[in-house]
Amino acid sequence: MAAAEGSGAGGAAKPLFAGLSDVSISEDIPVEGEITVPVGSRSPDEDYSTLDEPVRDTIMRDLKAVGKKFVHVMYPKKSSALLRDWDLWGPLVLCVSLALMLQGGSADSKDDGGPQFAEVFVIIWFGAVVITLNSKLLGGTISFFQSLCVLGYCVLPLTVAMLVCRLVLLAGSGTVSFVVRLVVVIAMFGWSTLASTAFLADSQPPNRKALVVYPIFLFYFVISWMILTFTPQ
Repeated sequence: MAAAEGSGAGGAAKPLFAGLSDVSISEDIPVEGEITVPVGSRSPDEDYSTLDEPVRDTIMRDLKAVGKKFVHVMYPKKSSALLRDWDLWGPLVLCVSLALMLQGGSADSKDDGGPQFAEVFVIIWFGAVVITLNSKLLGGTISFFQSLCVLGYCVLPLTVAMLVCRLVLLAGSGTVSFVVRLVVVIAMFGWSTLASTAFLADSQPPNRKALVVYPIFLFYFVISWMILTFTPQ
């Protein structure tokens, strides 16, 4: 009994991890990772979060982003601005504005023109979705919402054409008025088509670009035709 207690006391005095002192890591085993802690202070931009900013600053920042995209569409060139920071606020505003201006344009209809709003809204968004799916099936490298963003923002020239046509129709609806509206719509139709292809051209395979441009041509042609044939009640 005493011997057992003596052996137990001797065992307690022995270090718990005494055997680990003989363990060594071979130099052939690669050791990866970084265990050092940076001492330098972090910049204010790294600690900045949009969750902490006022609502007014958030709205102004989004409005500035939408305005910059409008400028890119009005001066089309090969750029990734619309693809890099995509959003659907601009296309939504353009779609609603165009639908409101086209509302009530059916001269032979007895209602208040309400269906025209839904008609324009569905044509624009459904057409953009179909073109986007076509682009993806042909091997496009941009995402679904990036394509919707580009197609929606490029409706801006046609929205301007609709505004000009409405102003021209206030002066009269004769032959001169039709010629002016025709020239404006054709010019803005070409502008919208060229702007959208300038942004989307590099995202398509070289041997399939024509298959992507043709639906875009039809998409903006339908919208242009709706604008040209618009007659107020």
